Amino acid sequence: MTTLLPPKGEFQTFADDAHYTEKVKEWGLSTTKEVKREFWYKTSEQECKVTIKGYEIYGNNEDYNTIVIEFEDGALSCIHPAYLKEMQSPSFTRSITADSEKPVAVSKKETKSPSSKKTIAANEKTPQKEKISTKKIDLPSEKVHFTAEVQQFSYSWNHFNEENDEVVILKNVCIEEEPVIEIGLAWCSHSKTLKKFELSPGDKLEFAGKIVKKKLSNGKDVEEQYLVSEPVPYKINNPSKIVKS
Repeated sequence: MTTLLPPKGEFQTFADDAHYTEKVKEWGLSTTKEVKREFWYKTSEQECKVTIKGYEIYGNNEDYNTIVIEFEDGALSCIHPAYLKEMQSPSFTRSITADSEKPVAVSKKETKSPSSKKTIAANEKTPQKEKISTKKIDLPSEKVHFTAEVQQFSYSWNHFNEENDEVVILKNVCIEEEPVIEIGLAWCSHSKTLKKFELSPGDKLEFAGKIVKKKLSNGKDVEEQYLVSEPVPYKINNPSKIVKS
């Protein structure tokens, strides 16, 4: 009875448990130390458990995700993170028909929510800042070795849990391959792992990680010292094997 919207082709998967934990918390699907592995999927016809297999990236700046969920019979479907979050509430009783499900499981080509449109419209009002880099970089899909320098600490607004997340801004980011790929600015979550290193601006780092094109969204109501003066177009997920110098 469920209308499925399977992913179109390949989708992003999780590098490891830490990457999964980071994304689930980013989507507002977990606020406790024990990260959930199963989630409720509810329609007017059924309630069942699903697991998260990965996600798709979409949007002008590739800022948005569609979650790929798997049903008990192995079938895959896409759903917007905010809607899956709604389904976890015991009070979720919204009646859904097959037609009304279609906008829920958002694909890359479908219309974004009004709040998303406002965000994109606001970004498009500052084209001079957006055009900071015209060089297209082919990002590797696998985990690679990086060198970088800590530029500053900042905050990124998480519209799923409506809170500011702590982040680290990195400059002079390079992928140490042959030839070396110069990235420039990138950001990553200021995770518990990174906090153990007691980082300061100017610290030089080596680490392994995955990089994706995901523009830093500015934090809300943050002090001037935490503002970033230029766009940061890339995010590094789950840095590991970190060496500080």
